[in-house]
Amino acid sequence: MEILESIKIAIESIRSNVLRSLLTIAIISIGIAALVGMLAAIDGILYSLSDNFNKMGANSFSITANDGLQNHRRGVAQKREENINFDQASSFKEKYNPSGAKVSISTWCSSKATITYGDKKTNPTTYVDGVDENYLLTSSFEIDQGRSFSHAEVYSSSPKIILGYNIVDKLFDGKAERAVGKYVSLDGRKYLVVGTLMKKGSGSGDSNDKRVLIPLINAKVIYGYSDKVYRINVVTNDVKMISQDIDQAIGTMRVVRKLKAFQENNFEIKKSDGILEKMKDMTSTLRLSTIVIAMLTLLGASIGLMNIMLVTVTERTREIGIRKALGATSNNILIQFLTEAVVICLIGGVIGIILGIALGLVVTLSMNGHFVIPWLWILLGITVCILVGIISGLYPSLKAAKLDPIASLRYE
Repeated sequence: MEILESIKIAIESIRSNVLRSLLTIAIISIGIAALVGMLAAIDGILYSLSDNFNKMGANSFSITANDGLQNHRRGVAQKREENINFDQASSFKEKYNPSGAKVSISTWCSSKATITYGDKKTNPTTYVDGVDENYLLTSSFEIDQGRSFSHAEVYSSSPKIILGYNIVDKLFDGKAERAVGKYVSLDGRKYLVVGTLMKKGSGSGDSNDKRVLIPLINAKVIYGYSDKVYRINVVTNDVKMISQDIDQAIGTMRVVRKLKAFQENNFEIKKSDGILEKMKDMTSTLRLSTIVIAMLTLLGASIGLMNIMLVTVTERTREIGIRKALGATSNNILIQFLTEAVVICLIGGVIGIILGIALGLVVTLSMNGHFVIPWLWILLGITVCILVGIISGLYPSLKAAKLDPIASLRYE
């Protein structure tokens, strides 16, 4: 029996049992929609994150002191490494000079500051960072209105300030252009607003929009203490040369930290794409969970489909006897019933793929992601549907193929 003829018979059988078939198709559609939709959404979000990281600077890295305790040596844990201080950070910035590279120095000042303008003031939850003139070039923050600090302002302890989005919203009713040129009070000290930051959103448990930036030396004078930590961020000119630039940064930092040839590095280099890699690892678990949930749904659908096929075999026992009497072989009967099971699954799969693409598109766009047609997951969905159809339909098909034609003709 030709495959096309088997497909026609399968479609006629589905029409004759519309309700039962539709229920199975619906369950398969839900499983495939969950599989394709969520996997497509995850890929779209990761694609957007990767693109944003590249725009932010996949050619950037930071230098920090080693975190925590070092490895045990001879049973003794080594003490925490010395923080990078202002002199070391400044020396690195002066000595490190690959073509086109920009080095910024920044430091945390406070997370409990209050900003006041007129009779308005923020809650005492404002974050204050001291930064240099290159900070905005090496970070993900962008100027909305006004400008960044000049070199002279950074190194003259000038009382200038750049306000985050939430601060502008609180003190100037969200009108950033009104803020520039005004004087605000930071914990009782007057600062001239030279710029405002674009809205960034929350991250790492705090809001980046509840942040203000002040010149580095001003921060050192007001918020300085003996073991204050300074951060070094570097953005290089060419992403293809980042490995060489990192090697040069390591060499420069070893000189700055006065390390001898036999001593290990007491600092760390962290590339900006490290967070993205961690997110990819996290989404791998999410992908696996999505696949497991979808497979459980499809398992339920396959059990339902097997039940339908067994009922169909019983109802069509006399038909099977007639076909065998007219010359159909057991193999013909097997292929016919397997084809019916696969067709039901493929119909559910196609509907599920359409719903899954729509679901993935909605989720991705709602999270400001970039949607990519998930060809790989579409192929996976179709493959899974065929496998479910074959597995679910195999036993009923074998049962139908083994029926005795004489006994089948006598079946009532």
